[in-house]
Amino acid sequence: MEASLFLLFLLSFYSFIPNIISTTTNVITTNHNITDGETIVSSGGTFEMGFFSLSGSSNRYIGIWYKQILPMQTIVWVANREKPLTNTSSVVLKVTKRGILALLNDKNEMIWSTNTSRSVQNPVAVLLDSGNLVVKDANDDNTDKFLWQSFNFPTDTFLPNMKLGKNFQTGQDVYLSAWKNESDPTPGEISLHIDPTGYPETVVKRGTSVLGSSGPWNGLRWSGDRVPPPNQSSIYKIQYVFNEEEVSYSYYFIDSLMLPRLVLTSSGYVQGLMWVNQTKTWLYLSLPPNTCDTYSVCGAYGSCDIDHSPVCSCLEKFVAKYPQQWEKGDWSNGCARRKPFDCNKEHVFLKYSGIKLPDTKYSQYNTTMTLDNCRQVCSRNCSCTAYSSLDIRNGGRGCLFWFGELIDIKKISGGQDIYIRMASSELVSEAGSKRKTAKILAVSFSLLMAMVLLGLILLLYKCKKNKLKLKEEFELPLFQLSTITRATDNFSVNNKIGEGGFGPVYKGVLEEGQEVAVKRLSRTSKQGLDEFKNEVIYISKLQHRNLVRLLGCCIQGDEKMLIYEYMSNKSLDSYIFDQTKSKLLDWPKRFDIINGIARGLLYLHQDSRLRIIHRDLKASNILLDMEMNPKISDFGLARSVAGNEMGANTSHVVGTHGYMSPEYAVEGTFSVKSDVFSFGVLVLEIVSCKKNRSFFDQNQSLNLLGYAWKLYKEDRSLELIDEQLAGSCHISLVLRSIQVGLLCVQQCPEDRPDMSSVIMMLGNSHGSRLPEAKEPGFFPEREVLDADKSGSQNELTITSIYPRINLLRNESIASLLVMLSKITRKRKKGKRRRKAGREILVAQLAQASQMKASFFLLFQLTFYSSVHKISTTADIITTNHSVTNGETIVSSGRTFEMGFFSPSGYLKRYTGIW
Repeated sequence: MEASLFLLFLLSFYSFIPNIISTTTNVITTNHNITDGETIVSSGGTFEMGFFSLSGSSNRYIGIWYKQILPMQTIVWVANREKPLTNTSSVVLKVTKRGILALLNDKNEMIWSTNTSRSVQNPVAVLLDSGNLVVKDANDDNTDKFLWQSFNFPTDTFLPNMKLGKNFQTGQDVYLSAWKNESDPTPGEISLHIDPTGYPETVVKRGTSVLGSSGPWNGLRWSGDRVPPPNQSSIYKIQYVFNEEEVSYSYYFIDSLMLPRLVLTSSGYVQGLMWVNQTKTWLYLSLPPNTCDTYSVCGAYGSCDIDHSPVCSCLEKFVAKYPQQWEKGDWSNGCARRKPFDCNKEHVFLKYSGIKLPDTKYSQYNTTMTLDNCRQVCSRNCSCTAYSSLDIRNGGRGCLFWFGELIDIKKISGGQDIYIRMASSELVSEAGSKRKTAKILAVSFSLLMAMVLLGLILLLYKCKKNKLKLKEEFELPLFQLSTITRATDNFSVNNKIGEGGFGPVYKGVLEEGQEVAVKRLSRTSKQGLDEFKNEVIYISKLQHRNLVRLLGCCIQGDEKMLIYEYMSNKSLDSYIFDQTKSKLLDWPKRFDIINGIARGLLYLHQDSRLRIIHRDLKASNILLDMEMNPKISDFGLARSVAGNEMGANTSHVVGTHGYMSPEYAVEGTFSVKSDVFSFGVLVLEIVSCKKNRSFFDQNQSLNLLGYAWKLYKEDRSLELIDEQLAGSCHISLVLRSIQVGLLCVQQCPEDRPDMSSVIMMLGNSHGSRLPEAKEPGFFPEREVLDADKSGSQNELTITSIYPRINLLRNESIASLLVMLSKITRKRKKGKRRRKAGREILVAQLAQASQMKASFFLLFQLTFYSSVHKISTTADIITTNHSVTNGETIVSSGRTFEMGFFSPSGYLKRYTGIW
């Protein structure tokens, strides 16, 4: 009897062995599945995979965690994060014969799968000791032939040997996505990407809004590193790749026993952690966040320095755009040049050192130029704002060019040099100026008294002559400054109706009761005296119902003003780009506006006394009168061409990005067809209520022109129409307008119709079929490369710059508009870098201290602390909003902050106020 019982016990024991084996294998095969309660373990015993639940939740997930870190599971990857399980009694994780790893319920319905398209003869799923779950052929370990791997679909954790970035050939984007909260792994709003737009940089986003940026890679590190990382080649290696095939960032440690990880939290904070086995705790390696880590906190040309108060200041030679707001701590509007530069006059590039390079979304690059070549190329293109060395290794090589305003600049130790375009007068040395002043005073004093009398006589004569000259030259009334001052109530803020690059616009009422708009040229205006005279001369000779009427001008001392008829409905952009006001424009009214603009352009190009090319046609330059009739305005950049000439060349490329034609923006060649291109952009904007320069199709990487053309080629143009037009539009007429718009924005100027043809096309709604539109001019990379091969002598053409990586070949240079992100400041600078306690072994402490100094500096994916928006904007803890480690609340006046902290030299955490 005892023998029988013993045999029965042995049989029972051995029948249990398969369950034990399932916890020691690292493979799932077509014959071996995983059910709830079973796991697989990587060959080295580092990682484990199976079913798990989070504290306080009954939901079950499939995930990967550290095997030996107990008792709390540290989850590094979740498979079914969007589809949690509530009942796993009959759920199984299996590998199908087609090579798909699938999570199936009791009805054999697929909850989650790898969804691979390829198949292999003997498929298996293997958990590697790196934490990577791979599906492959059992007999083939070639990583390039893996069917699927979890490292290509990370959740919130960045592990060693994982690559973040984008594959330009497949379009796959590998990025981190934070959990919704600590107890819910559902994807939240926060994500971390390597953004390849312009020149790659790492960004943390909340939805589509950028919260923090690392700056571009400079060959050694991300330029936003607060201090250069020390040489740690004996501890870790980093790899950054950027070529035509991919952009990626990865790291690994020489000592595989070290367990580092990078975690993107739900509050937008990126934590760097290292497991300390002796103390059984995670050592925090990330530097504390500060205000300067907030994206564009100081606005354009503003520099953030956390060691100064206030933290924001304008770059040298720049002044605050709005001093009163700046003094109140609102720095979002940034700064402007103290002396605006004129491309027709001498300019220089001023060197600024020790900074994190600006946001590179609107940049171009070249990998072979010298720094001197960079200066020459940038100086030939008026749109080029600044340049810097692309790779700082071995003395520097390559160029990085910026277009438009420079944002997201901060002062950091070990920062880089950047060269910003300035008026040449800014470089006059103060010491040299004093010496010259002394010499001039000595020489001129003897002549001064004699010249005073002569000067007074000449001044009286000149004043009288200038008045006569201005009257003859401008052929329109000259207003006295006192008249305009009274009309605008001394340029009262209450009468200010707009602001442009030239300066403010005021509403005024003349003594006889006539309402006028006064365009006042500011001293820092982008529009110089030549452009001012240009606008006066041209518009005074033009008379058309679709052109704004100039009533006169005022030139007195430093004041230069234009007096226009007042347009009560302001500009077109205030309607079509506003969700509320756009409802006031039904389709008949929009079509009338399109036709009115077309008639105004036809007059300029063909019917006026002068053949005028506007060069700056855009929505904000279309004014609307009381009856919503469109009137073209702002002729400061207009040029006339003689006789039968249709265009000209210039080295002074000015205009508005998003509306400039390709040949003008790249080669400096402008013609009536340049205006036609701008008109086409306007038509598409009016129909869609979307801005060309800020619209971006995430799925196809297209701007508005590319998106419209793609829909047109797929016979889906109706999808472009503003949904508010559904009840008022004539479908065939709208589709015809879209096609006319696409004909106007074609790549080659020769393919674009002239304005007389455009008016015929718009008016002949039941007539002949329109020609097929060709690809629009949204600046593919080949354009600039082709320009290089052509041997053009035009100085403006930049022949060696790579304007976009291939993935974004359709984003135009003309669309390089600076988009200023306004986000709330994050936590103030802390002093809470954690240090290991005395109980850590000396060798471990040495390694840990090295890691604290450089771990996050290496993969500036964290930018240490880049975004902490939610926790820093609230001063309240409620039943629905708690505070966890890494989050804080800040008092309404931003005086005090509360959260978790560790005193220097201790690992223990406390909650306190500082």
